[in-house]
Amino acid sequence: MTLVPYTKQNRNSLTTLHNEMDDLFDSFFRGLDRPFAGYKAWPAIDVAEDENSIIVRAEVPGCSAEDIDISVYGNTLTISGEKKHKEEKKEKNYYHIESSYGTFRREITLPTDVDSEKVDAAYKDGVLSINMPKAAKAKAIKVKVKS
Repeated sequence: MTLVPYTKQNRNSLTTLHNEMDDLFDSFFRGLDRPFAGYKAWPAIDVAEDENSIIVRAEVPGCSAEDIDISVYGNTLTISGEKKHKEEKKEKNYYHIESSYGTFRREITLPTDVDSEKVDAAYKDGVLSINMPKAAKAKAIKVKVKS
């Protein structure tokens, strides 16, 4: 490995190389969850657990309830759907677009099995809330110690 002394003369070439490497890795890993690089999977989710259930909240702004699918199999929750582009104006020239449209899918491994027959989901103000009661075999049972 050859070390390149950092001087004002080669600063631009090092910056160019750095930017080119960033572009290379961004194109290779695009769409993957890379929290170490500032990228996050979409939709963003929160998973919480209480004594009787597991609660998942997912941020899916711009979607309608009809465009979201939820499935539970064992201890895996799958949230999938599509965020549709609602309006396109041909007379505007866009120079930078950060809005995202298209299909999405997140699979979440739950901390325990849930009763898939009793899963309840609600969608309000761009937030999907899923309440999943724990399976009977997954609930803790107190055992009295005999003396």
